[in-house]
Amino acid sequence: MSDKTSKSLAWLLEPDPVNPGVRYFALTDLLGCPADDAEVVAARQAVMTTGPIPVILRNQQPDGRWGDEISPGYYPKYTGAMWSMIFLAQLGADGSDSRVRQGGEYVLTHAQSKYGGLSMDGKPGGTIHCLQGNLIAALIELGWLGDERLDRALDWLARSITGEGIAPAGQQEAAVRYYRSGNSAPGFACSANNHLPCAWGAIKALLALSRVPVSSRTPAIEAAIKQGVEFLFSQDPARADYPMGYATKPSQSWFKFGYPIGYVTDVLQNLEVLTSLGHGDDPRLNAALELVLNKRDQAGRWKLEYSYNGKTWVDVEEKGKPSKWVTLRALRVLKHRISLPEPGAEHLLWLAGQPAMDRA
Repeated sequence: MSDKTSKSLAWLLEPDPVNPGVRYFALTDLLGCPADDAEVVAARQAVMTTGPIPVILRNQQPDGRWGDEISPGYYPKYTGAMWSMIFLAQLGADGSDSRVRQGGEYVLTHAQSKYGGLSMDGKPGGTIHCLQGNLIAALIELGWLGDERLDRALDWLARSITGEGIAPAGQQEAAVRYYRSGNSAPGFACSANNHLPCAWGAIKALLALSRVPVSSRTPAIEAAIKQGVEFLFSQDPARADYPMGYATKPSQSWFKFGYPIGYVTDVLQNLEVLTSLGHGDDPRLNAALELVLNKRDQAGRWKLEYSYNGKTWVDVEEKGKPSKWVTLRALRVLKHRISLPEPGAEHLLWLAGQPAMDRA
């Protein structure tokens, strides 16, 4: 392990009441500690009692929603039920908490369209891959895999990518069809991208599908993953010059790393998805990996380059400053390229170089 990686990993493992989820994910995702490890249990408890998650949960209504109106939860944007569940998962919330469970139940009750997809307005035309992918990934992270409603959402997400059993948008008499207002055709076509394949949507969709264990993936999910990987490799991930519907050059958001992550995506999340699906050694990722490494400072840390601060229930870190969350994301990717130590009784002592009594 390089000195930079060792230092940054030790930084992520520090007890931090402001961003306690970082330590939890560093233990589980980077070091592979099991859920019943004493330090993991303590870290998860800290997540639910300090930092941003208690703030989000304090703003939840008794029926599980966020906001004043009963709706699918896309609005208010970045504070509605959908967004709150997405951010709770990304920040490390405990899915067994009754309030988190109630939030998931609310979303699945109000946001599922008649075709099974999760929709911003509860209708088939409101299903878009960036939203569905984020939301399904969050619900899986929070323990909903196996719920019949989530299974339906996964099936729709997969088939809406491949086109299996779905008529073109123009066939309005068809029982099941695409809608011009959302994902309008197979292969990630989206109205928000002038009906061209949208890489942001593809990354979010594959983020969700990659969370399904291999043993539980249906043929439809496997086919959708294959199609999505081929699409993401159709261009150089470092250039991110995928079809740009209404623009003439890639969005600069591709090259600014942040957290938490809404419908916008970046080169780093593209790498997160592709490496998690087993493509970490593919040479087509080399330029993108170099881009990521060039953003690392001398202490082995990455800055927060974009932020939703001021738009969500609670601010997370400070834009322009070294970010534990972005550093965590980068180390998740690098884990597929380098060897991190196996978890053991002394792993934190070895990494942080501090007395055991100071570890919490």
